[in-house]
Amino acid sequence: MRSKQSGFTLVEIAIVLVIIGLLLGGVLKGQELINSAKIKNVANDLNGIAAGVYAYQDRYKTFPGDDGGAQARWASTFNGNKNGVVGADPTGVAAASTANYNDAPPTALAATTNETILFWHHMRIAGFVAGATTAADGGNQPQNAVGGIVGIQTGAGLVPEMGGLVVCTSNLNGKIAGAIDQQFDDGVGNTGTLRAFDQVKAPVTRGGTNVTRTGQSTATYNAADDTELYTI
Repeated sequence: MRSKQSGFTLVEIAIVLVIIGLLLGGVLKGQELINSAKIKNVANDLNGIAAGVYAYQDRYKTFPGDDGGAQARWASTFNGNKNGVVGADPTGVAAASTANYNDAPPTALAATTNETILFWHHMRIAGFVAGATTAADGGNQPQNAVGGIVGIQTGAGLVPEMGGLVVCTSNLNGKIAGAIDQQFDDGVGNTGTLRAFDQVKAPVTRGGTNVTRTGQSTATYNAADDTELYTI
């Protein structure tokens, strides 16, 4: 007697394929929403810092970090040298160009603390940026939505025409970096007011290599490879 084989009907297979399609669509849509949220957060960081600097200048007539009257207002902080540049050394010994946005903060702020670190303490203690205001960690650079460092420096190293105070944010993949460039500028990494630097798949850390001074600027963003990282 021939045994009867069990199996799936075409209708059952079609139902399973529809369910799989719906699940894949939900996952892809979720990833798109997550990326959109990260892009929005990074953009908000850049806008918020710029607005905070303008507000600080409007109130105190000087740059945060370079503020020569900060200690008179807030005893827990230290003064910059008020030379119009957020530089490496408030005493004026070191050149401003040596101050990096990702410089490692000291264990406690001091009179000789890098002005790019004092910048964050001044901004926080004035209420323009959220975060700790203690001497121990008030100078720590904030992190962006992907765990990269948000910092400031004077000039951009390989891009001499970008003088003045520059805001940097690191460890962005190509999708996020490209979207930010399109939103703020022209979408091309090596032209305009926003510039991109290829991190060569190496995350930027506090006290590590500053790719805006030693790295390679790039014109295009590799959005297909999430391991490709950029500082903008």
